Order: sequence, then C-alpha cells, then structure tokens
Amino acid sequence: MIKTIGVIGCGWLGRSLAQTLSKDFDVECFSRDTTADDSSFWQRDTIIVAINTKDNYLQALHKIAKLSTCTTNIILMSSISVYREFDIEVDETSIITNIGLQKEAEELMQNLRDKLIILRLGGLMGYDRVAGRWKKVSTFSDGEVNYIHRDDVINITRKIIQNDVHDGVFNLVAPLHPLRSEVHKKNAKKFGLTLGTFNGKTNRIVTCKAMQDTLKYSFLYPNPLEFWD
Repeated sequence: MIKTIGVIGCGWLGRSLAQTLSKDFDVECFSRDTTADDSSFWQRDTIIVAINTKDNYLQALHKIAKLSTCTTNIILMSSISVYREFDIEVDETSIITNIGLQKEAEELMQNLRDKLIILRLGGLMGYDRVAGRWKKVSTFSDGEVNYIHRDDVINITRKIIQNDVHDGVFNLVAPLHPLRSEVHKKNAKKFGLTLGTFNGKTNRIVTCKAMQDTLKYSFLYPNPLEFWD
C-alpha cells in the first residue's frame, strides 16, 4: 500500500518536497481554504510541518498536533538556531539552556506527540539561494558554515519515511564546514557578486552523525563549496 503524506507549508522547501515525494507516495498539501478540521488530511500516515515561525507559530503547531490522528507520524522542520548559545561543536545531545521560540516549539510538540521526528535544518541553500548574495547585511563574522542543500533535506525526509523512522531529533547539516569567507568568495566570482566584509570569527560547528548513523545516509552535496557547481 502506498504511504500517504501531508505537507503543511508550501514555501521554498515545502513545495519542492511535495513535488519530489509525490513520485513515491500519495501526497496532499495543506490548504488554508479547503483543509477543514475534519478533513481526511489529518489521517495521513505522515504529516510534514514546514512552516515558518511567524503568525502564531506555537498555536499553529498545537492545532496540528491535536488534529492529527494518534497513528500519524509528524515530521517537524526545525532549525539549528536552537544552538545559538554555543560557540563550540555541538550535536543533538548538547544541553540547550537558552530557550528560544524554535526550541519552545520542539518541546511543545514533544509533549503532545509520541510519533515525532524533529529535523534541525542548517542554513538552507542551493539553486537560487546563493550564499553571499546579500540584500541587507554586507558585514559578516567568519566561521565554519553549517549549511545544507535543499535536495539533501528532501532526500533525507524520503528515507525517513521509507525506513519507518518514527521518533528522534536529528541535525541536518552538510558534513563539511568550509569557512563562510571561502564560500562567499567562490560565489562572488562565479555569480559576479559584490563581496561583503568579514569581522571576527565564530566557532560553532553542528554535526550530523546521528542522522548518518540512523539512515546510513550519503550526502548528495557534502561540501557547501560545491552547492552551486
């Protein structure tokens, strides 16, 4: 029987996620206009939550958790911003004491759901999202980047569903961490961008070993320097 997937949040990640997963699964996207509280959408095998933290984020997650059937596996797209207090190498076992909105959201869902996967995404890159193509900020601190290509997020999500992984917290970050200045310089040359300036250095590296061990996953794009080649 084909697994049924629901996707909530059709932004830059969610739209491509739904399109790709529809090749293997029965995928339905949430619609504010047509998905009612009693919709069969909430009975799907897996519901992927890929919404941003704006517009009553915690209330939206609470509603999603309550409407989804107890047999539904929820995959929450979170963020490595939960590690913002650290300036060292971190993994999923690092004790977070500075509780921001994203961590609060994770804890809310953990308290409401047993079958819950939390994916802490690194800086989402690839395609038209080019590191170094800045709009407002042109001065950066240097440091090892914690990026991930969109195709790897989609591929990892597909493997989680295929392998029937139903719980856990996983960092999704490319395993190689070149300096931000290296990535920006390469992209500035490749795309004809103006190079920003760099002051100081951060030391936070987010590791992804837990996910690799669980899924035996090999990255499509392990090196952020090659995301746009």
